[in-house]
Amino acid sequence: MRGIADLRLSNILLTVDDDRIATVTLNRPAKRNALDLATIDELVDIFSILPRAGARAAILRAEGDHFCAGLDLVEHHRENRSAADFMQVCLRWHEAFNKMEYGGVPVIAALKGAVVGGGLELASAAHIRVAGPDTYFGLPEGQRGLFTGGGATIRVAGLIGKARMIDMMLSGRLYRGQEAVDVGLCQYLVDDPEAKTVAIARTAAENPPLSNFAICSAISHMQNMSGLDAAYAEAMVAGVINTQDAARERLAAFAQGTAARIKPEA
Repeated sequence: MRGIADLRLSNILLTVDDDRIATVTLNRPAKRNALDLATIDELVDIFSILPRAGARAAILRAEGDHFCAGLDLVEHHRENRSAADFMQVCLRWHEAFNKMEYGGVPVIAALKGAVVGGGLELASAAHIRVAGPDTYFGLPEGQRGLFTGGGATIRVAGLIGKARMIDMMLSGRLYRGQEAVDVGLCQYLVDDPEAKTVAIARTAAENPPLSNFAICSAISHMQNMSGLDAAYAEAMVAGVINTQDAARERLAAFAQGTAARIKPEA
């Protein structure tokens, strides 16, 4: 079975620390980390292997001033793809982002600069998004004569609603700052998104892996179900997770009064 050491990466940097927290770094800063097909292939490989390699959490970040400017339009223009060819490209994007969202490893994204087009589709596949004061979100496909192909109609619309997404695509509207938090594009707005992302990843990594797997896969699956089916699936998942040995140990600590209290910071 292939492992992390077997990966051959050119456009992405990957490290895993002693706490099994992976850092996945987009590394095409001269291209504003635009996503060419090679980068998408590397994302597929990375997020296929991380769950099997025992990663406890993953930080998604980028080199340079921008998180990701979306589809590599230069490559797209140069390749002059047919409709059938580009459909296959889109399916590969879906494969990469589905492995992120449904893989069971918490993915926390540190955002800066441009998070636009396919970059927003990539960010929306992360479980938690942390933005900085310079971060802006956009879907400029309408102005480019394009249409989203990497899951925005599913994930971005799910975050902010259909009407806001259509507005972004038709008018080129950008969101930033507190407004981006308020509409649901990110959960945090901080001066140092990378430090906050690391802190969240370390907290998440302390949870039992099976609990994280359920949180970071089952919830997304249940959103795709009818209400009745989701209720049944939730009960089944809770039956497995809430009786695991790690849960029994933590419940015993709670019953004995030795567990950390859940309360706001002073």
